[in-house]
Amino acid sequence: MAVARLAAVAAWVPYRSWGWAAAPVGPHRGLGALLALIPQRAPRWLPACRQKTSLSFLNRPDLPNLAYKKLKGKSPGIVFIPGYLSYMNGTKALAIEEFCKSLGHACIRFDYSGVGSSDGNSEESTLGKWRKDVLSIIDDLADGPQILVGSSLGGWLMLHAAIARPEKVVALIGVATAADTLVTKFNQLPVELKKEVEMKGVWSMPSKYSEEGVYNVQYSFIKEAEHHCLLHSPIPVNCPIRLLHGMKDDIVPWHTSMQVADRVLSTDVDVILRKHSDHQMKEKADIQLLVYTIDDLIDKLSTIVN
Repeated sequence: MAVARLAAVAAWVPYRSWGWAAAPVGPHRGLGALLALIPQRAPRWLPACRQKTSLSFLNRPDLPNLAYKKLKGKSPGIVFIPGYLSYMNGTKALAIEEFCKSLGHACIRFDYSGVGSSDGNSEESTLGKWRKDVLSIIDDLADGPQILVGSSLGGWLMLHAAIARPEKVVALIGVATAADTLVTKFNQLPVELKKEVEMKGVWSMPSKYSEEGVYNVQYSFIKEAEHHCLLHSPIPVNCPIRLLHGMKDDIVPWHTSMQVADRVLSTDVDVILRKHSDHQMKEKADIQLLVYTIDDLIDKLSTIVN
């Protein structure tokens, strides 16, 4: 690893111990060696002054315009895919952009159609439409090979993107990957409640992560998402995959990441569990694990190319 990049990574070391365990589902190398090389020193957390990435819009004929921010840099680039109704300005997205800046690598973050600064109506959103959003970002904005980082439902979409664009997607990092989770949780509801949701057209799903205490999920979103479920058969993704998950996640069980690891065709898969992390995985040590994982994959991919 280049000295400059090692120095950049070292700046993200936390004071406290890690408290995570790797469960490799294939060859695991690089991350442990990287951590051993990093000196134990005071962290430089997210700097107060960030490079400004201006808000831009991807114009798409017959589709809503997508708001995005793009940091130019080296390949492979990083594309952050947010969770359900999440914006591009979340903790993980900003941390990834800042880390990419420190390494000189390209980074793109964006809002789904109907969410944040993008055009569209959230009540008309579907998983299929958001899949098209992700592919538009990859096709029209991302230059060269890309590492996709998918958070929660974004982890589900990153798998779809890797299937659709295998020539451009060279690695995946899932954070609390929610593959099939929305459909699975709905199907586990009592029959009476499912009928009630169908009649009302909305499922008020309790969540401590929403200001209202619930996520109002359109019934049409759930039914359309059924067409995009992946865990029922082998998932044709062959690139390196890293799946990070908190064992205190009360939204997406960490076993879901194990299922994804089992279903993908790739043999280069690691599942890394954090014992005390919740669904959001946005504490300092969570973010540091995430950026270490990004750096490790960049290093791995650079070694393969060279």
